[in-house]
Amino acid sequence: MEGSLPALASPASTRRYSMLDDGKDDSLDRAFDGLEHESPDRISRAIHSLRDQKARWIRLPLGIAFIVASFFWFLPVAGIEMLPIGLLLIAQDVPCLRRPVGRMVCWLEHKWVRLRGRFRR
Repeated sequence: MEGSLPALASPASTRRYSMLDDGKDDSLDRAFDGLEHESPDRISRAIHSLRDQKARWIRLPLGIAFIVASFFWFLPVAGIEMLPIGLLLIAQDVPCLRRPVGRMVCWLEHKWVRLRGRFRR
């Protein structure tokens, strides 16, 4: 039974959502997986549905809207935290953004988990 676990976590299975994947880096998929893991169930389901290949026409305008909203960081509703979310959504469809955005989101998630761990002590 334990021998079958590594097959489930193979790099090919973690890249199932990537389009135009060159096979070199899966940091964007790790970022999406980490974001789904750290988010509440309702948001996690929305992220999962946005990763689908058919959601491209929703993902691009939504990503642009998040990036534009991040410029209004001084308003109570919008914030600078919308910028990485918008970049993450657009990076799913723009191959040259996948690696830097994936690494940035993984770094931010790592910092978030460490900060949350400090406050739980």
